[in-house]
Amino acid sequence: MGQRHGHIDRLCEQILLASGQPEEAYARYAISANRATTYLGWFRAVAKKCPDKPASVVLADLIRHTPGEEGKWFAAAKDAKLFDEAAALANAAPCDPKTLARAARDFAQTNPAFAVEAGLAALRWLVQGYGYEVTALDVRAAYSHTLTAAANAGVDGAVRVRIRALFDDSAARSGFVASVIGKEVGLD
Repeated sequence: MGQRHGHIDRLCEQILLASGQPEEAYARYAISANRATTYLGWFRAVAKKCPDKPASVVLADLIRHTPGEEGKWFAAAKDAKLFDEAAALANAAPCDPKTLARAARDFAQTNPAFAVEAGLAALRWLVQGYGYEVTALDVRAAYSHTLTAAANAGVDGAVRVRIRALFDDSAARSGFVASVIGKEVGLD
């Protein structure tokens, strides 16, 4: 059901919950009844209504409901501390590079392996031209946060090789991101 039927879905969900049928309420209405303005908000609304459902199940169900939009669930997975799932989502479909770069920054100390993957995904999406109003500062932030996380994880050399590989085709070597960090990456 679409968003215009949300009020009906919410009512049906409430009736089933009040009737002691939480599984039926979840299966039939939780996803459509709790749609929010952001994917993170949508995840939180469903998870709050269904506290007995593991966060990983709620996330997987929401992802199945929105095929092709996997990257938009990155923040929800991160928020739920489902770091492996978040990293996979960041690489599955376009994800906002600024969101990924912030995750690399925020987790560089506490979960550097995750931060590396988030930072690499940010750089990959930037190289591929994704992002809204991307500036040189955004590119440098993604790059520096990724390297900080890599140093903390003890994988600096391997990460530098992976970053350099992002520029293997001529379009990437002549793009905006290369103009910002090309020297640091060794493109000259």
